[in-house]
Amino acid sequence: MAIKASSGGELFPPVSPFPDPINLAELLDEVSKLIRRYIVLTPHQADAVSLWIALTWGIDSVQIAALLLINAPEKSCGKSQLLELVGRMSARQLSVSNITLAGLFRVIEKYSPTLLIDEADTFFREKNELTGLINAGHSRSAAYVLRIVGENHEPMRFSVWGAKAIAGIGLERHLPSATMSRGIQINLRRKTLEERVERLRHADAGLFGHIASKLARFAVDFCDAIRTARPPVPDALGDRDQDNWEPLLAIAELAGHGWLERATAAALALSNLNEPSTSFGNELLGDIRDVFQGKRVGRITTAEMIGGLIEDDERPWATYNYGKPITPRQLAKLLSPYGIKSKTVRQGPYSTPKGFELTQFEDAFDRYLTSPKTPEEIPDTSATYDEEAPDDGLTPFQRTWVNGLPPGRTEADF
Repeated sequence: MAIKASSGGELFPPVSPFPDPINLAELLDEVSKLIRRYIVLTPHQADAVSLWIALTWGIDSVQIAALLLINAPEKSCGKSQLLELVGRMSARQLSVSNITLAGLFRVIEKYSPTLLIDEADTFFREKNELTGLINAGHSRSAAYVLRIVGENHEPMRFSVWGAKAIAGIGLERHLPSATMSRGIQINLRRKTLEERVERLRHADAGLFGHIASKLARFAVDFCDAIRTARPPVPDALGDRDQDNWEPLLAIAELAGHGWLERATAAALALSNLNEPSTSFGNELLGDIRDVFQGKRVGRITTAEMIGGLIEDDERPWATYNYGKPITPRQLAKLLSPYGIKSKTVRQGPYSTPKGFELTQFEDAFDRYLTSPKTPEEIPDTSATYDEEAPDDGLTPFQRTWVNGLPPGRTEADF
């Protein structure tokens, strides 16, 4: 685990609260404008990040700590710059890289920092326990892990509660959907030649200290009000999004009606209300079904399956493997939880490559891609098929996809 101390050698340099009471609306305006001064992002995104930074100073007054997920499709989109900018204004910020499981809960227990985790796409994917602890830290009531410590093997409870910002390329490919759902996503894009921002490395050294001082004063003056605030939360948000946004909306409400409107608009804009919440495995099943339907075959080789999956540039499979097409091994790993494994599929007398048969997916399609049917809606599968049909090794279910659908059926029945 690598932990970066401040340039002055102190892990957490002291921040003195601003001597005078602050106007919260003006402070949030200042932070939002400052973010857009150095990073190319939308006003909604800048407002959301500003509220999240304020949240790090009021973390002791809330029950939910949404992750700040700084995501980018490619390099050079500003994710590391935004993470650094967030860190310069957050409370007790601690930048870590490739943090271990033990390191995570021990550093949180000892310091209660705002964790800033960069390059998450390089190490999170295979560390399920680490993502489990990140998930647990989302809610104060569940933010503990139990470990056996010392020579006497005594059980000890460690806190994993606190604000955490995670940056990476294609986070949706590397973090579980349960982790993604606990975050406020800031999806960055590469700036164009016409879009101009200042270099963060050229920023005045005292600028962010001045902002942090005002935020520290905000924490002193508003901590009790944050604790008791009950802001209006849009009904259009799902339950998890409502949990994530309620503390930020509480801060916005304290800043006045204008900021509450801005925060509400940001919540609605950044929560992907029209996109279904599905895992990559579930997306894959839907696209595999489309491949079978499009090719109208009952069996397919792994190579042909991948070829069909990557035909659509808007789907994730053409770039799933760090910008390259999904590999057979990755395909197998995503299908494994559904009990689906590749098998030998005969193609002619001498060709026996690995692949899949449509019947292997019937149960998964039924369970995960369609809503349960009532007995009246279940199609009659007892239809009589041509008794002289060729002995091609296909079941009647498979043959309907090869030779067309039987009378009275639609593709939705299958």
